Amino acid sequence: MRVRNLSGRRILGTLAAAALSAAAVISFTAAPVGAAPYLPAGDGDPFYAAPADLASAVNGQVLKVQPAASPFPGSTAQKVQFRSTNSQGEPIAAVTTVLVPNGGARHDLLSYQPFTNSLGLQCAPSHQLFRGGLQEQQLIGLALARGVAVNVPDHLGPTSAYGAARLGGTITLDSIRAVQSDPGFRVGKVRTALAGYSGGAMASAYAAVLAPTYAPELNLVGLSAGGTPVNLEAIARTLGVNPNPLFGLGFAASLGLEREYPNELALSEQLNPRGVALADQIRNSCTQQIIDAGANLKIADVVGGGSLSDDQAGVDALNRNSVQMYPGAPRIPVLLYQGASDQLTPTARVQATAAKWCRQGTRVQTIILPGDHGSTIATGVPFALNYINDRLSGAAAPSTC
Repeated sequence: MRVRNLSGRRILGTLAAAALSAAAVISFTAAPVGAAPYLPAGDGDPFYAAPADLASAVNGQVLKVQPAASPFPGSTAQKVQFRSTNSQGEPIAAVTTVLVPNGGARHDLLSYQPFTNSLGLQCAPSHQLFRGGLQEQQLIGLALARGVAVNVPDHLGPTSAYGAARLGGTITLDSIRAVQSDPGFRVGKVRTALAGYSGGAMASAYAAVLAPTYAPELNLVGLSAGGTPVNLEAIARTLGVNPNPLFGLGFAASLGLEREYPNELALSEQLNPRGVALADQIRNSCTQQIIDAGANLKIADVVGGGSLSDDQAGVDALNRNSVQMYPGAPRIPVLLYQGASDQLTPTARVQATAAKWCRQGTRVQTIILPGDHGSTIATGVPFALNYINDRLSGAAAPSTC
């Protein structure tokens, strides 16, 4: 389907309303010469610094390993730096955390992509896992208790490009390559499932659709994606521009996308003084700080003239981060679960994506649960875990196609 050239005002209004989602993005004018995104401060831990010979490595190649004290009893934890590639085709040093149940046997692998609504590098899963700050910590612990190793990538990348879903997909695939390449991680080239909710589901779904061409060698066996914002235009068309208590998250996502597409997007050039102050305030912040800083604002409060210009480059960036717009489909079984009253990700769009994938031969099971976007992250856990367990065990995949 074709994405209409929506007003930047409406798209940023969408961002502001996308509370738990890294899905929403903004379409704005092409970046003029000299435009500079609001980048985060560097990570103080030298482990995260890119090596000088990064460009000579291949995607998924391990660059560094750092053992860590696992937050889950009965398991080991290691941080792994590896090479990946950003949306400009440039090499990047990305990081993942691999958690493995104790014991000498090799373990099947779950790659779990958390939803990470942040601009600060300290908010990444490889930090928050060890501070008890990851909201999906319990699900990861349950997977480990079932004897499954868990890969948890920092899928926003080294600039915390909040909102860049396609980048999240490539980082996820390269993280799996990395943890499966070293015998010391005790996973090897095993059966691997993908899972995530909301923004994490976006990265997971993109990994699934990109895998046949980007990483065909991986033994992927299934995808569980909940509350997936599959089409950003659809979100934009359903939400307004009134003051919103969660405006800060949307504003942060627009800044994150500008980090990933600096030659195409130029929000920073259009901010008024209040917008500049807000961008400076949150450029290194995690979720709650971002919410507090932007509470009850609207687009007219932060942009000069009260609106944003549209440009095809911005619309293209919107399309590239909407998995429904991707022409291919996963070649692995898929579970899509969704709250019936999800106010952020229209159920009809999720069902349309399922139908599209079904037509291309993918076995898709769609489950609609009672509840909204916030509650379904909890009520969907049993469905997600059981689906993952069945795919890793080799059981036949159900389908509602």
